[in-house]
Amino acid sequence: MASPAPHGVPEGRGDPAVPPDLADLLRAQLEGVADEVEEEVRRQVPEYARPADGTYREHLRAGVVQALTLFVDHIADPRGRGEAIAATYYELGRGEALEGRSLDALQSALRVGGLHAWRLMGRTAEELGLDTAVVTALGELAFRTVHEVAEAAAAGYSEARAQHTDELERRRRRLLDLLLGDGPVAPAAVQDLAHGARWSVPKQVAVVALAATPDQRVEEWPLATAGALVDMDSRPPRMLIPDPDGSGRSGSRAFGLALRGRPAAIGPTVPVAEAAHSLRWAVRALGLMGRGLLPRQGVVRCADHLSTLLLHSDEPMLGRLRARALAPLDAVSEGQRERLAETLLAWLLSGSNVPEVATRLHVHPQTVRYRLRQLDKVFGEALHDPGARLDLILALTTAQKNEEFLNSRP
Repeated sequence: MASPAPHGVPEGRGDPAVPPDLADLLRAQLEGVADEVEEEVRRQVPEYARPADGTYREHLRAGVVQALTLFVDHIADPRGRGEAIAATYYELGRGEALEGRSLDALQSALRVGGLHAWRLMGRTAEELGLDTAVVTALGELAFRTVHEVAEAAAAGYSEARAQHTDELERRRRRLLDLLLGDGPVAPAAVQDLAHGARWSVPKQVAVVALAATPDQRVEEWPLATAGALVDMDSRPPRMLIPDPDGSGRSGSRAFGLALRGRPAAIGPTVPVAEAAHSLRWAVRALGLMGRGLLPRQGVVRCADHLSTLLLHSDEPMLGRLRARALAPLDAVSEGQRERLAETLLAWLLSGSNVPEVATRLHVHPQTVRYRLRQLDKVFGEALHDPGARLDLILALTTAQKNEEFLNSRP
């Protein structure tokens, strides 16, 4: 791809002009100057000082020669733009980005090389007896040359980084879709996609289901979490966290802050191949948060609410359990029903300890005994059957969180 035309480059003033004949003389010295400039760059810029392989050394050499050629071309034609050479540096910048390196080393090499080349060629001008104005003009041309090639390299680097980031995001999205899909997850497929997405495959993961917002503004998206795979376009938005109980620390305060106040549910920690199970439970917990059966705000960890999740994993079955276990309460008035249900649950959870029930309900122990006599008439032997007691605890616990259930019974 051709590089964009440089902008903001100092223009040659035209007076005093550098003698065009100097260009021929300097061009004849170009290879020797390139040797010295290359050596100076390797000496001063650590990234270029390493023992270079053939390809890397060729790229460094080509870059030096191209920049010096552009410099000499500007002497021959101060108005020349040097698009072909700028395109070379554009590709050099792209190459640095694609190799995952910083642009700093290349920019440092340009500064070091440009300064050294100016000194060498300026010395030649002085040896020829050219006046200081010409040497100054050479300095301006050197600055212009460095500016042009540095700008071209930066443009290539920026475009490659943008393209690389987009491609990396696409690969990570495919990886996330594989891990959270319905089908079986083949370890070889995960490793292959993870390699292309530059993602280290952890042993364990957890999936976070995030509460959706009406407009999904980018500025409200969660902050980047190390190693997380994120899909904010799904419904609900989801995030896969590697090593959540270790370095991922999904339960930390910092993690909650990274969500920017967005309510979220964190699924259980599972092996990476079972990430879809963690997502399923996280989505279920998020739904219960919306209904008020789990805390509506903040971050809810499924691991802290396993019994609630289990009870609500089959709502129709849970409804049948409640209807059967609490059917005897249909025989009492609506006003009595709620008080008796509250007393019965407290009694079952306290191990039949009347004083404890009274303290919990803020009533007199005699009131508790009165209600228990009523309950004994309503439920009979079921109050003393272990299986029936368990059903009553489950039914009353979930009914308490669904107050409309008790209030709507006939």
